[in-house]
Amino acid sequence: MTGPGFRAWIIWGTGVAAYMLAVTNRTSLAAVGVDAADRFQADAATLSLFAVVQLAVYGGMQIPVGVLLDRYGSRPIMTIGMILMAVGQLTMAVSPSVGVALVARMLLGAGDAAVFPAVLRLVATWFPAQRGPLMVQLTGILGQAGQLVAVIPIAAILHATDWTVTFGGIAGLCVLFAVLVFALVRNRPPDRAQDVSVDTDTGAIRVVTSTIDTGVGIRAALAHPGTRLAFWSHFTTPFAGTAFILLWGFPYLTAGEGLTIGQAGVLTSLYVFAGMAFGPVLGELSRRAPHRRSRALVLPAVGFQLAAWTTVILWPGPAPIWLLVILLIALAMGGPASMIAFDHARTHNPSHRLSTATGVTNAGGFLAALLAIFAIGLVLDLQGAGTPDTYRLEAFRVAFLVQIPLWVIGAVFISIERRRTRIHIGMDPPRRPRR
Repeated sequence: MTGPGFRAWIIWGTGVAAYMLAVTNRTSLAAVGVDAADRFQADAATLSLFAVVQLAVYGGMQIPVGVLLDRYGSRPIMTIGMILMAVGQLTMAVSPSVGVALVARMLLGAGDAAVFPAVLRLVATWFPAQRGPLMVQLTGILGQAGQLVAVIPIAAILHATDWTVTFGGIAGLCVLFAVLVFALVRNRPPDRAQDVSVDTDTGAIRVVTSTIDTGVGIRAALAHPGTRLAFWSHFTTPFAGTAFILLWGFPYLTAGEGLTIGQAGVLTSLYVFAGMAFGPVLGELSRRAPHRRSRALVLPAVGFQLAAWTTVILWPGPAPIWLLVILLIALAMGGPASMIAFDHARTHNPSHRLSTATGVTNAGGFLAALLAIFAIGLVLDLQGAGTPDTYRLEAFRVAFLVQIPLWVIGAVFISIERRRTRIHIGMDPPRRPRR
């Protein structure tokens, strides 16, 4: 096989469409956070739990999903993932209380966790190995377009109909895609007995594995400063954008800054498009400057976000639209910059430990996002601004200050681990002990 055939593109396209729907499900509360708070009579800390439990389950399911993918392949795991999301959204549609809604978001996180790794496995088994990096980038860029559906259409449908119809409709879409995935996706080409990646230039064949080693593998990965550099890079770059787009951005823009739903939707759509534009650029720069990734790409992305948020917070009165545009562009840079963390993990770990290092790296971003989302909600509550009718601009500004310590801590550890990594690989001399 010299290249992917038509069937490979159909299978990949189905997988990417399913991933887009998974992203839509993941961010489905982004534009309706105020409506959710009203429906469940939830304060800000409770509302933040919807995102926290969803992300926690998503992160916690990565190892089990890897094990299941190695045993059963992409097709059944993706199908089950779509069904879990359908059940989660249907539960959300009829949930009468916060407790039931939290269960719904947990189901959503579990189903979402199955989709992206399964699509990446399809890339490895259906496309030549040398096309892998490009196909992974395309998968990520196209998949993130699912946020556009979550930003404007869901809010419009909700306000034109009601909560049950909106989330029940999303559940129906998930059932449809479960059928499509089961009907169209196949684990591997028919001429192969197992999931393997083939390099058509050299003829090399490698069995595709997704599992994360435990115990010795995790300790060995963490022992390398390059893995720790990857962890802190992923910890520091994407969390602000995740907190904004997943939950707190729409309430801040509408109830805080006083924008209309349409204006807020355009701004959050800009976040998606900017992230898609930054992805290929930062990916190519990371490839060309592998030894300057942290100093030239990661830390500037962190500094840009910090500077933009600081300016918005200190601006007297509501921020002008042009400044909010700059803020959304800065936040959008965080997602593609976080992908550089996986370049670190891949560069500094042997192939047999790559999945382990990737899992460790991925945990950084989830940890920071959980801390930021919950802390913002908690600080809103402490100011007496925890419900939609009490949201106010000054309270949001104070709440968003909780992000600054996360950026500072992350930047310090990036600098420390960058130095240790360069010493470890022989690029810098060890520091002489003080006498």
